[in-house]
Amino acid sequence: MESLELYDEAARERLVPEPPKRVAAPERTPFERDRARVVHAAASRRLAAKTQVVGPQTDDFVRNRLTHSLEVAQVARDLSRALGSQPDIAETAALAHDLGHPPFGHNGERVLAQLSEPCGGFEGNAQTLRLLTRLEAKTFDADGVSVGLNLTRATLDACTKYPWPRSAAETPRGVHADGSPRTVLKFGVYDDDRPVFDWLRAPAPADGSGSRRCLEAQVMDLADDVAYSVHDVEDGIVAGRVDLTTVDWPAVWETVRAWYVPGADDALLDTVLAGLQQQDSWPRSAYDGSRRSLAALKNLTSDLIGRFCGDVQHATFAAAEGPFVRYRADLVVPEATRLEIAVLKGVAARYVMQAEDRVALMGRQRELLAELVTELARRAPDGLQRPFADDWREAADDAGRLRVVVDQVASLTDASAVAWHRRLCGSLGSVP
Repeated sequence: MESLELYDEAARERLVPEPPKRVAAPERTPFERDRARVVHAAASRRLAAKTQVVGPQTDDFVRNRLTHSLEVAQVARDLSRALGSQPDIAETAALAHDLGHPPFGHNGERVLAQLSEPCGGFEGNAQTLRLLTRLEAKTFDADGVSVGLNLTRATLDACTKYPWPRSAAETPRGVHADGSPRTVLKFGVYDDDRPVFDWLRAPAPADGSGSRRCLEAQVMDLADDVAYSVHDVEDGIVAGRVDLTTVDWPAVWETVRAWYVPGADDALLDTVLAGLQQQDSWPRSAYDGSRRSLAALKNLTSDLIGRFCGDVQHATFAAAEGPFVRYRADLVVPEATRLEIAVLKGVAARYVMQAEDRVALMGRQRELLAELVTELARRAPDGLQRPFADDWREAADDAGRLRVVVDQVASLTDASAVAWHRRLCGSLGSVP
């Protein structure tokens, strides 16, 4: 059965009905149209100038949020196709998964979460939903209210990594992929976006808890985990910070326990590492920058991604008969795979994220965003871009107006946040 046929009318529904388009080209599926809308969204273009691990302007090679999202999308699409689900849905969710990230990544998210307490907090995934269903200009309802890109229910649901409100969020622990501490509550919807959230989550998932993620969202989340665990190590190797032939593994194990897997002892992690080192492409000599070294490094990243996704695919098939779509099955990630990913994360964390120069820079970035929010809130609506100035004037109270200021700042790239701060507040040392 074609995977498209496994998605019913409710899965294809849009908040605002749209008539078929009269075009000369072959008609696209609803999910292909969703993908195109995310690709062409302004928020997608801005990802090219937003921090992934290190700032996008520091080197031509390192990944930014856009290149990372493209790589996550490729992994998600391939895994989705292998499972028999609709690959356009998982790919679109992957392309959209970081749209809500503010300047300076999770470091900036931490600041905005603190400053937006009076209006219900800030969370990058909740901001993604807000962008897709409100802030991106594409479609308006009968009352003249923006509904954002007007994506299908199945695609919006796949984009929802944390399908619960702030009130249901668990206490954060551990660290993010960029090394910043997890201090921000993880949730997927602000209170004033609940109507569209409740719409996209209907009908309720079969387990009755209301917090179960659809399979396509699980694929997106795993693809994100796989991509950054492998690619952060690759970036660290090329930057000269990581050499897999001389790693201080006992020190890395301390980082793995502190950041990712608290209960893992050295013996277990040594066994996991031995399994990774059995890959034919695991390096036996140091990276030297030659084309041969670059090719070997690319083969390693390709083999690792294939290893992780292949093991997940086999485990998922072994656990259920399918079909592997929506709420009819769940993705199964073997414990061995979870630990192998944690080992790679630990390498990047130890040699890249804990560097002293990066920690100092992150402190300056937080100061900059805090000052920018304060100054824009004082000047608003002057200083806000036209769409946000309009939102500010229409806001019902101070909390609503603060939310608009946060929306404006979250929309900025790293470079534009620095430029806006310089123009409105003066310089703040060296914040590249």
